[in-house]
Amino acid sequence: MSEFFQRNLQVIEQRWPALAERLLLEDAGALQADLVEGLGSTLSINGIQLTSRHDRLAEADLQAASLPPDAAVVHVYGTGLGDLQNHMLERAGVERLYVHILNGSVFALVLQLLDQSPWLADSRVELLYAGDLAEIQLPFFALPAELVLADDFNAKIRDRLISEIHLAFSNREFDPKAPEIIERLQATFNLVQTDHDVTELFGSFNGREAFVIATGPSLEQHFEKLRELNDQAERPLLICVDTAYRPLINHGIRPDVVVSIDQRISARHLPPEDTGDIALVYLPMADPSVIEAWQGPRYVGYSASPIYHQMRQLLRRGELYVGGSVIHPAVDLAVKMGAAQITLFGADFAFPHDKTHAGWGDGDLGPQLGVAKHWVLDGHGQRVKTQLNFRSYLCELERFIAGHPQVRFYNSSRDGARIVGADFHPEYVQ
Repeated sequence: MSEFFQRNLQVIEQRWPALAERLLLEDAGALQADLVEGLGSTLSINGIQLTSRHDRLAEADLQAASLPPDAAVVHVYGTGLGDLQNHMLERAGVERLYVHILNGSVFALVLQLLDQSPWLADSRVELLYAGDLAEIQLPFFALPAELVLADDFNAKIRDRLISEIHLAFSNREFDPKAPEIIERLQATFNLVQTDHDVTELFGSFNGREAFVIATGPSLEQHFEKLRELNDQAERPLLICVDTAYRPLINHGIRPDVVVSIDQRISARHLPPEDTGDIALVYLPMADPSVIEAWQGPRYVGYSASPIYHQMRQLLRRGELYVGGSVIHPAVDLAVKMGAAQITLFGADFAFPHDKTHAGWGDGDLGPQLGVAKHWVLDGHGQRVKTQLNFRSYLCELERFIAGHPQVRFYNSSRDGARIVGADFHPEYVQ
């Protein structure tokens, strides 16, 4: 045990004894650690530099500048080499600094190599593992290197941090003044005016069970059982997302409701033939030619997006929750229809079995397996390939589930992402 580690650990044991015990169990020796030199030096972990190798203090100044200058409470995600923590504690107005560990082994290694006791001993500091809390805290700065190095225990918080950081970038496509958005809303205005209000469906399914069907690869495990439901008089309500419609129809499964929100969905995804007994729920950004061709009853609603602000003033319609993916309004519709229990099918948010979607080829719906550089934990506790936007959609679904404790949520498969708040269905989970 190094002199630095003894000094650092002593402070942690005095202030956070339970956390000290956890740190002693971390396997810092499993990390590939290297000294990287430039104008200064830093530590590289598994090929990722924890800080600048030229000027760590200038980097910490830049990071601190992104935080509100008058914030009394600040959250730092990742421990780094302690530079940002020390810088924040120099601010007179900081009353509490929460430091959230994103990788316990990395922090244990740094404790062996560098004196961290000045910031650890400061009475304004609270130290915890990021994964000990279910949600991120604001305002925050997340150290970039440790967003990459985050371990399995803290992965859920990492995903929420990245989603929050990318929020403005993700919303760039939804500018109410964008010509293509104005043109699309003008094209669907008459349809919105004449079609049913989605609120007509609300409360129509009180106390019953709904299946919400997405297009993740695990859906393929359930085609046979879902097809058997077709002949049952008292079967659950089947709500599917637009891209799941064709795979379901191809396997003899007829959903009750299809939900579509994306302007890129075409008749290729939603062929209109023989749809007279299937309801379509859509948002006004959907393709008007697809809406018009649909033979069954059509219901329209809005999301909270500012792109619908003007139309909302002219035409009052109900609202569905959208968190970036069509899975969100599909689940929200089931809740607002009154379902007491919702089972999710194909809600994988990942690429299990080296596939991107059920019933579609690699790249048919956009993402290709070969470009998946990120991971999420599946229901077996193993890492499975995914992409950043899928992780963001997962975060928003988990937040939605947490906000609706009156509904029982189930996941039908362990192969996709673990969905916090959704138990594994005893009948459908393989």
